[in-house]
Amino acid sequence: MAHARRREYRGDTSTAGAPLRAVVALSLALAAGIIALAAAAGLTGSIAAAIAIAVLAAAVTGAVLWRHPVIALERAACSRALLIVSGLAAIAALVQVARLAVFMVAPSQVAYSSIPWSAWETQHSCLSAYFVAARSVDETPSVYDDSLYSLPGDPSAPRQARMMDRFRVDPYEYPPPFLLLPRALRLVVPDFLGNRMLWFALNVGGILMATLVVARRLGPAAGTRALLLSPLLWAALPTASVLQKGNVQGLIIAMSVVAMVLFDRRRFAAGGALLAFATLSKLFPGVLLVYLLVRRQWRALAWTSAWSAAFLLVTLIDVGWSPFASFLDHLPGLVGGEAFPAFRQPRAIAINYSLPGLAFKLGLFGVPGMGFAVAKIIGWIYTLILVLVTVLAALREPREGREPLLWLTIALLATLRSPFLPQAYAAFPSLWLLVLLPAVVPGGRTLLLALLAWVALNAFIPVDSGLAPRLVAVISTLPQAVTVAVGAAALLVSWPRSGSLSPARLGLPPLVRPR
Repeated sequence: MAHARRREYRGDTSTAGAPLRAVVALSLALAAGIIALAAAAGLTGSIAAAIAIAVLAAAVTGAVLWRHPVIALERAACSRALLIVSGLAAIAALVQVARLAVFMVAPSQVAYSSIPWSAWETQHSCLSAYFVAARSVDETPSVYDDSLYSLPGDPSAPRQARMMDRFRVDPYEYPPPFLLLPRALRLVVPDFLGNRMLWFALNVGGILMATLVVARRLGPAAGTRALLLSPLLWAALPTASVLQKGNVQGLIIAMSVVAMVLFDRRRFAAGGALLAFATLSKLFPGVLLVYLLVRRQWRALAWTSAWSAAFLLVTLIDVGWSPFASFLDHLPGLVGGEAFPAFRQPRAIAINYSLPGLAFKLGLFGVPGMGFAVAKIIGWIYTLILVLVTVLAALREPREGREPLLWLTIALLATLRSPFLPQAYAAFPSLWLLVLLPAVVPGGRTLLLALLAWVALNAFIPVDSGLAPRLVAVISTLPQAVTVAVGAAALLVSWPRSGSLSPARLGLPPLVRPR
């Protein structure tokens, strides 16, 4: 038994590890090729050049990862069932991402989209909001002006989106500093379709890097399991929807978790840059600042503050004060929900997974008085609970090796505070947690429960499904409940072992003085 444990800790040094290393290297090489294909197509405008660059990128990545694996793979840490699940998921994930890449490069090929029969899914583009806002901010008093994104009409009726190429233009609902990223990409690729290809590559590449960083942080045994189960994240329909629409939610969550890993490695400048941009872009990652504050990680906070000031200054220099003034006027509507046109659409309300959004779901079933006022009360009560949970977790000594789960769980719980959280954006962090849970708590039962939860989270219903809003709301209750349950399970698994709070973190004397 002792010999077996020592071998598991050192890693499998027998030739049995070579096939596993080859499969991992090949899978990541193919992923790199897909990313390079989309990026090169956007940059060069040539499919032939993109294919050549993709082949080269795949070959170089495969060779490098064969000689220098991302983590020290431990074959002994993986059960036969896990390997089977990993193999099937890897095939499905590569097919899924490759299909999406084709749809990015050739938007007319809707058969390669995640849900070809849904016009909503194939025409919806969150990136369009970023692109239009980045293009218009120099000339428009407010990038939050609905006329930039919607056709004239009844403000109480469902929104009629403007079109750009074959895609519906989404409204821009982000703070001004986020515009630094789409404005920088427009300098490289000015046209929307080319920008869309490059944005897809950035999202896939950024999220992939984050999953590798987190797997490496877990250590050889748990990291091997996390790496092999990570295709489950990419094979899922919600992930495909996030990538296809170009929504930045997945990338922001990935940046936030990687920032915490960098802080853990004492790379404060890099971590501060990522967390600062994530917080200034989407606000919810700011909950991790509470965690850092309670844990008195002053250098991490100092670097995050410095980078935040730098990003704000650069944004002011780039676009001026006008977008900030408009944002301050727009902010109450973002926090309360009035700014989101989705609340005019019953089917959109039905797929809203946010906790404040429960008020509007109840309204679909005729419960009186359900509206923005009740949603705001729920939101602020939940905010207090979220901060309390974060503070309690930070006051205790972290459970060794499971910190990434805690950071990701805090990010997931923070996203549920948003007034409007579509199903895909809510499911993404939960799907990532389903990769990590069986990695840190190995066993057939954990893997089975994770797979069942994965199936439930894939109960994905497009807005234009044709189903009655009430029925959609009922069906979506299962994946919504699973989203919360996965967060709760990850919180329990990663919750620090210490049975008592650390008074020193509150500046108090010890509860029990040493004799």
